Amino acid sequence: MQVDSDAVRDARVSPFVELSDGALVDIVLKGDSEAYARLVARYRDRYARFALHMLGNREDAEEALQDAFVRAYRSLHRCGDPARFGSWLLAILANRCRTAGGRNTRRERRFVSAEDRHYAIALDHPADASAWREEITRALSRLDADQREAFLMKHVDEMEYEQMAVVTGAGVSALKMRVKRARERMRRMLTEGEDAPAR
Repeated sequence: MQVDSDAVRDARVSPFVELSDGALVDIVLKGDSEAYARLVARYRDRYARFALHMLGNREDAEEALQDAFVRAYRSLHRCGDPARFGSWLLAILANRCRTAGGRNTRRERRFVSAEDRHYAIALDHPADASAWREEITRALSRLDADQREAFLMKHVDEMEYEQMAVVTGAGVSALKMRVKRARERMRRMLTEGEDAPAR
């Protein structure tokens, strides 16, 4: 009888799919690296979007994400609460994005051309999905890194402020202020079509 190798692999991997983060971390720590692949699959897409919004460049985002996964794997034994692996990983990724973002800012300042700005103002319907997404992405890229990070955690990842505080190391009140300022600045940029200075 011939055995289907894909079926054997699926049978071996599929039990991990329904396991909690804590259970998967425990399995990895006991030497089964395939369980870590399940954790990567669980968080890859969502955290790739976070990194892309933070860095504004797909290659840099991919590099930061891969680095975060590798660092998390190497220091998994230091994850204080395996049940909160996702938050712990996001903290590592946020740190990588800050480091990469700082390097990129020093290396190259990005400005929106006047032509792009006039195009955005000339749109008849800003609700046109593609153009609107571009405007939002452009506005996000102009936020200060701390404000962008807090805004994404709150409004994209839908994290509570207490959870954000654990990930970033900032206080709850500081995070609330960052989100508030990010919202106000985004509103000005999207409604007035210009990059109003941060306050």
